Amino acid sequence: MRTEVVSEPGAPDRPNEDFAGVGLPASGQGGCVIVLDGVTPPKDGTGCLHSVPWFTARLGGALTELTVSAPDLTLREILERAIRRTADAHGDTCDLSHPRTPQATVVLTRWSADTVEYLVLSDSALLLRSPDGTVTPVLDDRLDRVPRSSLATDAIADATVRNREGGFFTAAGDPSVAARAVTGTVPRHRVGALAALTDGATRWTEKFQEGDWAALFDVVRKEGARALVERVRELEAADREKREFLRRSKTHDDATVVHVEF
Repeated sequence: MRTEVVSEPGAPDRPNEDFAGVGLPASGQGGCVIVLDGVTPPKDGTGCLHSVPWFTARLGGALTELTVSAPDLTLREILERAIRRTADAHGDTCDLSHPRTPQATVVLTRWSADTVEYLVLSDSALLLRSPDGTVTPVLDDRLDRVPRSSLATDAIADATVRNREGGFFTAAGDPSVAARAVTGTVPRHRVGALAALTDGATRWTEKFQEGDWAALFDVVRKEGARALVERVRELEAADREKREFLRRSKTHDDATVVHVEF
């Protein structure tokens, strides 16, 4: 098995709000990948004393530990427990009911000798590549289905669609959101490689439309994860003034790619 992890902030003068982790049990059987994309908060606050990187580090650490140490739990159960553990760490000091409390998208995948399990919540992506080269995206597209007019920087407007029915869901302070995640299982022999990416990296396909998911995976497989991020940065810089692509609110975004070949 070969793994590659690249995570780069959108700007050198601010912290990376993404989290990436690869877990390998001491038994040597199986493993897991965790990728989180922290949601950049508005300037008017989040009701929390802690930063988004603090939140993604806490949640990512809990997900890694639980996924490796508790193979009997489902991925939804793992996410539920990890959210609760993170909420308990700051619930006494922070308003976790605030609609912009620190939160993150989630990609979680775990494999054994027999199966590959996956969980996706919000707009990060998991790509599964079969031995014959077919690439299957695992996506939670609820954010794409929300009208653009409903996605505002104003916290009141945002509260009508964030972690609400008819809107979209992220991992924040409510453990029950785990039930909203996209989950599934495929036989291990049908997966030759996988890639987990935050939307700062999937812009190459989703925003700039440079190629489909199979083409994106080929860039990562043949040139490396960093090459994909560098290509995105070049496209972002060329389009710095126009920002013409739908829902691209920032010129550069944190970009994370984890690639695993079995």
